[in-house]
Amino acid sequence: MTTSLEFLLLLAGCTIVTLLPRILPFIFVRNFTISKPVEKWLSYIPICIFTGLIVENLLAKTNSGLAINWTVLAAAIPTCLIAIFTKSLLPTVLAGVFSMAFIRFFF
Repeated sequence: MTTSLEFLLLLAGCTIVTLLPRILPFIFVRNFTISKPVEKWLSYIPICIFTGLIVENLLAKTNSGLAINWTVLAAAIPTCLIAIFTKSLLPTVLAGVFSMAFIRFFF
């Protein structure tokens, strides 16, 4: 595989465009303090995003209305149990990925 100057410049540009929106907010807000009510409200955002993703995949639209996607439900149950007991993102994500992989492989 050959690498050209154009490719390297494109790679550098993509890196900058990707990193700027991720780093700049932390640089600008590190000197700010937020109030406790706002901090508590912000703590619910990951739960809301997770719930939205789960419900979107759990319910499937059919001609007769909404139906439950049973494979997603079967993977969501052990994933939610792991999330409740560990309260950690990594084991929760791993449980979800492995549960869904197991279900898709064997069923």
